[in-house]
Amino acid sequence: MEAEIRAEFESSGFSIGGAGPEDAAQILPTLMSYCINYKMSPADLVSNWEVYYLNRQLDGLKLEKSYLDGFLSHLQNEVKERLIEEEANLHIYSSNDVDMLLNNSHADEAAFLDTPGSKQEKPPGESSNTELTPKTSDRPSSSRVTKTNGDRITPFATRVNKFTQQYVLNADNAASMSSKHEGETTEDELIRRIQPSQRCSLQVQRSQPEPGCRFMYDRMEDRFNYLKDRIRKSATLFSASGLCGEPADATLASEEKMFAVGMVTCDGEGRLNEKSILLQGSVEHSRGERVRLDLKDLDHFSLFPGQVVGIEGHNPSGHCFVASELIDSIPVSVDAQLPSAKKQSVDNGSHHQNSDAGTQSRALSSVIAAGPYTTTDNLLFEPLQELLSYACRKQPQLLILMGPFIDSDHPDIKKGTVDQSFHDIFYSEVLRKIQDFTQYLGHTVRVILIPSVRDAHHDFVFPQPAFDLNLPEDITHQISSLANPSLFSSNQIHFGCCTVDILKQISGEEISRKPPGGKPGDRIGRLATHILKQQSYYPLYPPAAGVPLDFALAKEALEISSTPDVLLLPSDLAPFVKVLSLGEGNDDQKQFICLNPGRLAKGIGGGTFVELYYNEDTSRTNASIIRI
Repeated sequence: MEAEIRAEFESSGFSIGGAGPEDAAQILPTLMSYCINYKMSPADLVSNWEVYYLNRQLDGLKLEKSYLDGFLSHLQNEVKERLIEEEANLHIYSSNDVDMLLNNSHADEAAFLDTPGSKQEKPPGESSNTELTPKTSDRPSSSRVTKTNGDRITPFATRVNKFTQQYVLNADNAASMSSKHEGETTEDELIRRIQPSQRCSLQVQRSQPEPGCRFMYDRMEDRFNYLKDRIRKSATLFSASGLCGEPADATLASEEKMFAVGMVTCDGEGRLNEKSILLQGSVEHSRGERVRLDLKDLDHFSLFPGQVVGIEGHNPSGHCFVASELIDSIPVSVDAQLPSAKKQSVDNGSHHQNSDAGTQSRALSSVIAAGPYTTTDNLLFEPLQELLSYACRKQPQLLILMGPFIDSDHPDIKKGTVDQSFHDIFYSEVLRKIQDFTQYLGHTVRVILIPSVRDAHHDFVFPQPAFDLNLPEDITHQISSLANPSLFSSNQIHFGCCTVDILKQISGEEISRKPPGGKPGDRIGRLATHILKQQSYYPLYPPAAGVPLDFALAKEALEISSTPDVLLLPSDLAPFVKVLSLGEGNDDQKQFICLNPGRLAKGIGGGTFVELYYNEDTSRTNASIIRI
């Protein structure tokens, strides 16, 4: 076939390769793979090359190796457009179809089908509902990608161990739940038996900044005020708690014990270590000056730059503060709860739900995932489609999708070989699939989209405004976009979410000491509790490279005023689901669930996501980490 391909190109006036024959030897096998994957003849391949050549206005008549990536993207888009034209009359199964199956209604059977057909005889006892049940396990919204994969077999499509559980939280609860649904294994049975779940409520406590906000206008003064306010507020909370004395100036020489509040900083540009720790005090108590910390008398600690702590000790020389006790958890304010005026209800027209909020059960089924949503070898978004197909089978009340959606680190995005705008890719490959998903399940499902600073089609700033989706009015109550970070509640279960990889960034900066003879601690759990102990979604300072922290927007947007029930912290670190508390061995402290769903796509293969069923409290909650 290579000879035929070369002959076709030469007959059209094109030559293959550069100056040497070795270039052609590398290009021809690639062109042959294009013909095989996309079921093209050499003549069809040359025709597509001519279109690409003219559209890109390339110089010369040589097909060089550097053109292959762009040509491959062109072929992929041609296949997609052809499939869209073929499926113009595709019927989307919706909740109305499911209701008709459940109610055994046949009055509108002819109208339901695209083309009326004559009824065929069926074996005795077989329900006529089987005529209306899709014969394939793929959902309507996934058929386009499925056919594309039929033309081109991708590594993701050939993966093994699909939808296997990697970890289960409270496995006993999971076993009792699964026993209720024994025998419901096929999708046809699911369509017939499972009634649509009750619609969950949704209230947004904090989602700032607003879409369209001005950013990149912060000044040095904003940075100074942000740090000053963090230290001052923490000192006020320590003083109001009554657990510590009044904060004093740690830079003054004194043999007497004193209590000081300040921010941990490093004395140089390098990584923090025990010899380079400084404490920066508040403007009110120490004029913002710094003093060196000596931690030799502490048997355990965990510190990172930007952490605000309370320290008890003395400063005999005026140059070094010798610590005898360290408190790394900022006390919670008495009036930490948000005023109801700041709560934004998303239950349009659901006055009945809001009026019953006080008696509503704290139970919620959800599926939670974080991007990227496509593998690095293509932009077919197969992992996203598989996730939506799984959600169609499980029918959760809430689907939480966290960015990046159009990953700026994707090879095709980096190289600029795509011939669509990033916004067009988001709306055609992501949002349209989600709209099909919500139409299929009906009004009972909600979807929340939260952006990431890695989203190529969105504002590169943190805190980050929500997507401006411009959805049709009939589904605006089902698909919501929130800011990054954000705080919201569903069925009175409070969620906090931040898509910046703060866990990985603190992990690279933290230093710690464990008690002598003590057991190795849970480092991931310790990193996660730092977020709530500091009452900030991003307590690290200075921010890590690549984080566009805007201090003019950060003051209220990054604040965590109360402990959420579920804290979502997507990260490149290993996925986990943990039950944590802010107290060390203290059962009186409120417990919360912290989870990292992992990345839905990893390289050319699949990643993980989390299925969470929250039931009243952490002890009765079930969560599973599932491989896509």
